[in-house]
Amino acid sequence: MGAAEQTDLACISEGERSSCVEQHAIIEAAPIVSSYNDKIRPLLGAFDKLRSLIMSIHQIIKKMGASKQTDSACISEGEGSSCVEQHAVIEAAPIVSSYNDKIRPLLDAIDKLRSLMVMEEGIQLPTIVVVGDQSSGKSSVLESLAGISLPRGQGICTRVPLIMRLQHHSRPEPEFRLEYNGKVEHTDEVKIADDIVNATNVIAGGGKGISNTPLTLLVKKNGVPDLTMVDLPGITRVPVHGQPEDIYDQIKNMIMLYIKPEESIILNVLSATVDFTTCESIRMSQSVDKAGDRTLAVVTKVDKAPEGLLEKVTADDVGIGLGYVCVRNRIGDETYEEARAKSQQLFQTHPLLSKIDKSMVGIPVLAQKLVQIQASSIARNLPDIVKKINDRLSSCLSELNKMPKSLSSVAEAMTAFMQIIGLSKESLRKILMRGEFDEFPDDKHMHCTARLYKMLNQYSDQLHKCEESDPKSNFLVEEIKILEEANGISLPNFVPRNAFLVILQGKVKGISSIPVGFVEKVWSYIEEVVMSVLMHNTENYYQLQVCTRRAGHNLITRMKERSVEWTMEMVEMEKQTDYTGNPEYISEWSRLMGQQDAFVHAVLSKNESTISIEGIGEVEVGDLRQYPQVLLSQAFDLKMRITAYWKVVLRRLVDCMALHLQLSVSKLVNQDMEIEIVNELMGPNCGGGIEKMLVESPAVATKREKLIKSIKKLKDSKEIVAKILDGVAT
Repeated sequence: MGAAEQTDLACISEGERSSCVEQHAIIEAAPIVSSYNDKIRPLLGAFDKLRSLIMSIHQIIKKMGASKQTDSACISEGEGSSCVEQHAVIEAAPIVSSYNDKIRPLLDAIDKLRSLMVMEEGIQLPTIVVVGDQSSGKSSVLESLAGISLPRGQGICTRVPLIMRLQHHSRPEPEFRLEYNGKVEHTDEVKIADDIVNATNVIAGGGKGISNTPLTLLVKKNGVPDLTMVDLPGITRVPVHGQPEDIYDQIKNMIMLYIKPEESIILNVLSATVDFTTCESIRMSQSVDKAGDRTLAVVTKVDKAPEGLLEKVTADDVGIGLGYVCVRNRIGDETYEEARAKSQQLFQTHPLLSKIDKSMVGIPVLAQKLVQIQASSIARNLPDIVKKINDRLSSCLSELNKMPKSLSSVAEAMTAFMQIIGLSKESLRKILMRGEFDEFPDDKHMHCTARLYKMLNQYSDQLHKCEESDPKSNFLVEEIKILEEANGISLPNFVPRNAFLVILQGKVKGISSIPVGFVEKVWSYIEEVVMSVLMHNTENYYQLQVCTRRAGHNLITRMKERSVEWTMEMVEMEKQTDYTGNPEYISEWSRLMGQQDAFVHAVLSKNESTISIEGIGEVEVGDLRQYPQVLLSQAFDLKMRITAYWKVVLRRLVDCMALHLQLSVSKLVNQDMEIEIVNELMGPNCGGGIEKMLVESPAVATKREKLIKSIKKLKDSKEIVAKILDGVAT
């Protein structure tokens, strides 16, 4: 579609109207476009209305260019008197008056869009931006174009962006108006400089600082060119007394903000007295317009440095793509008519300046160039502006529609609350219980069943790899010591039960911190998940979110404490007694005991330091030879009973923990969470209960207000453009 649009504009600029009609006939017949017609047809209709206007603008520009070539030609042929007469006619009439009827409505539309601050919506407007180093003569150039006096003085005179809207009108009485901070003030030619200073002080303060809030000056005057320009503060590197230390950075940032968009035309004001390559304004414009395609240079103070000026503007060492215009501005108390006459005489009679081509000198030529550039820029950018306004408006409306409906009654609040609870419960069921993660496909942290499974495996590994679970460690040493202390008057071939319990209790005590730490870790993770879901579902209701966060935290804290207490009870049960109905205990003990005789024989009769026991591994036996056979046999029996039973204990600690967590999560999601949140919402801590949901969060309220303002601004902008297009069509 973008390619088709470019083709339309290209064929219009070449005058190939019939070719465009054929292209549109083919496009509109294509099925892929016809399905899109309902949405794009109004936009194409708007572009069609612009085509005839763009053709007219191109024709005017060509005529203006031809007129300029005629001027240059007659001068080169020595027809001085004829040229003087032509220039007299141009200067007596409004500059480029034939341009007004066609482009004035469009320029008005662009100015209205700018006053609506549509640029805040990311829609750039064609803008002539005036930049220059301090004391380069910016104000003098603008004064000459507008025929008015602007503030003068030492330091930075322009402290805010000054949007100058120049409009030619035939009435003898000029009209001047200042617009800033939502106010409109009328002024006159005598007071205009003082009123600009006063308005600037209101915007930027009475000191010497700058502000990015614009001040608009409307000048309606007979003979001025139809132009809109933005004058920015002059570039200075050294702050004077009263200016902030970072004044250069502030000015640079402001200038870059205005000249960076591709739609901006840069009017770079240079003093003839300096080397162009050292000008800071040139460096800034080159940083955003390397080829200079949208930069026009105005050279001031030519009478102070005429030597070598012709070479400087023709060599173009700094890459000014739109060319140079050399001017002599008003000096002292000269009237603008006197200054214009002296400028014309200077460029005709000065031995050096008269050699500069007449298409490159004088305020009338500058005005004509700016009008041409402005016309081309508007004609080129307006279709894209129309499209961007429509696209941005559609985007804002869509975003506003996606926002939650404002609640206006307790019934609506209760309905919204129940929906939030329902959504939260279902979401938690999916991710905590059923293992579904379609709501968070790329966030592995929210793939909860997988994360819990991994944590449970890590917990099991930690239990099995701890020192208490290693049967090779100090093999039979502890058992022998316990048996020696547990001896009593009894038959020698019975293992004392109290010895078994002492060893078991020591091992359970050694690993007791592992289950408790695991429970705390799991509940911390579950709290993150639950709070993430609850905060997401309540993000549009600030008061509910506050209550929900508190309720969720309190609930998880209680459930964590309950699980820790349950875990400690489970550990205490393992310490209290020994029991299992698992047949694997007997089979494992029997398998291990089958090696008892061989082990005792090897210890007492062989001189080996280690012996391999199936199911246990290599064990150290060097220190065991000092003990009698009966004690070794009893110790071996006790060790194998503990080893077989310890496997049962570890499995029980893991299995019971898994079952406990599954039950706790189920109760959390299906029962406790809703009750806790309702109790919190209705309790004294929330103050107004469900009614507080009627109050939107500051973030949501701000976003809604911003979207509503943007939509109004864009609708107004669309209406402005539509009126212009309707005028073109009629």
